[in-house]
Amino acid sequence: MAAELKRDGGGITLERDGAVAVATLANPPHGLMDEAMETALAAAIDDLEADPEIRAVVLTGSQDDVFVRHYDVAVLEARGRTLAERGYEFTPDRPVPEAPLHTAFRRMEEGGKAYVAALNGTAMGGGFELALACDIRLVQAGDFCFGLPEINLGILPGAGGTQRLPRLIGAARAARMMLLGDTLSPREMVDCGLAMACTDGLVLPAAIEVARRLARKPPKALGHIKTLLRSAGDTPLDTALAQERTLFCDLMIDDEALGLMRDWADGRRDIRDEP
Repeated sequence: MAAELKRDGGGITLERDGAVAVATLANPPHGLMDEAMETALAAAIDDLEADPEIRAVVLTGSQDDVFVRHYDVAVLEARGRTLAERGYEFTPDRPVPEAPLHTAFRRMEEGGKAYVAALNGTAMGGGFELALACDIRLVQAGDFCFGLPEINLGILPGAGGTQRLPRLIGAARAARMMLLGDTLSPREMVDCGLAMACTDGLVLPAAIEVARRLARKPPKALGHIKTLLRSAGDTPLDTALAQERTLFCDLMIDDEALGLMRDWADGRRDIRDEP
């Protein structure tokens, strides 16, 4: 991969090949997310979103069997003790502001670029929540675990898992996973629709190929579709359909779309042909 763009620090390495960037996450020996990786991830997403030449991003782990194992529980425990000692109390009427991790995930979803998780190994807790914030997930076959088992530590998924997982697989399946603390195998990830495919070999080349396909799609259409997918299920249907009609018309007057539709009208393109 040509390293036209490179950021190295905090456990995140960015490399770019044309319109596709690969973000590699590393925190040996256990592959745990910590404050340094959280901060570096937020900065990396800022870099990626600010680069107009990058259209798709692949996220993967640097170790053979770990994407991001989960957030470092020792860090969470120390943070919790400090808050408890200071007498903090938390109630829903006083929402806690976003941390860098929350901001990074939100920017991934709201941005116009496509994010692909190449799950080369175990991803639980915050690592799994990072995968959920991606648009597409691919998994690698192996003895790996995926899920949100935080209840076994007396806590809950705190970086979007309780909201994103049920939107992807339904409330009943999500409840079973989070309330029982169950995890999924790579094949089960595909079976329940969380992953696009499971590769017998290395997952990264397959994920990069998917990202290259996404990078060739008209970016304005991709961004509008992401916007509509994000609101599906939690927006009243009449409101969502009105937004769909509006964004559809916005694309109909787009120069790139007009050119592609003209190619179809002139017999030079089928609707299944990729740009």
